[in-house]
Amino acid sequence: MGEHSMTSAHQFCTFYLDQLLFGLELKGVQEVMRSLEMTHVPLAPAVVSGLINLRGQIVTAIDLRRRLELQVRPAELLPMNVVVRSNEGAVSLLVDKIGDVVEVEDSSLEPAPEMLPPSIRSMIRGVHKLEDKLLHVLDTERACEIAETDLVSANE
Repeated sequence: MGEHSMTSAHQFCTFYLDQLLFGLELKGVQEVMRSLEMTHVPLAPAVVSGLINLRGQIVTAIDLRRRLELQVRPAELLPMNVVVRSNEGAVSLLVDKIGDVVEVEDSSLEPAPEMLPPSIRSMIRGVHKLEDKLLHVLDTERACEIAETDLVSANE
């Protein structure tokens, strides 16, 4: 296999949310950190857990469980932070547990399974079948969107 093979591989930073495995393109991930202290923001949309001070940079923390309409994270489970670069700047996505960095070929990306809830399907680009589980590839920009979409879904 030369470097110019037709398929291209992507590396994903993976993490778990409510037993499901998700991945974000590694190149868009700034850093991964343990639970950090958050400042609550009154009147923020429900998906916003608060603000984090990351070495002087104020970063919005988005609870991915809420974003994907999964069950609320158990109180004893401290979320980990996956800090990503989005069009809005740095955003911290709160996840349950960090997985490994996984490399997959583009060609193995499949459409999202029909049985996934629409809230998750709309956020993922597709899935890769790993040996023993599915890797759901999150769309970073969609995961980082905060406001308008949530207001719409509340009125349906």
